[in-house]
Amino acid sequence: MDGTGDRTESRIQQIRAWAGLLVVGLGDLAISAAAIWGVTHVDGSEAVAVLTSAFTAISAMTTAYFGIRAATNAAQSGGAQPLAPLGPLSSPPAAPSPVGRATSGP
Repeated sequence: MDGTGDRTESRIQQIRAWAGLLVVGLGDLAISAAAIWGVTHVDGSEAVAVLTSAFTAISAMTTAYFGIRAATNAAQSGGAQPLAPLGPLSSPPAAPSPVGRATSGP
């Protein structure tokens, strides 16, 4: 096997990462443009509200992208181990054997 499948998968992941970053960047630019337009068309206290909302939206979107990207990278690198399947839940654990235990008697 020549590893072509690995290179293809790696290339797909790289394209997804760049596409996601492009979408986040364009979204941030759109929010910034809307905030600039809003600030130029409103009064003082309303401008603060527009800027605060824009900053919150940009921060949330950018943080979400990088958080999801980091979690995806960690899962793909083998950091996440699958859990072993459990046995049937219908059988209760065995009770300890009374043999060999000291008992108090009369």
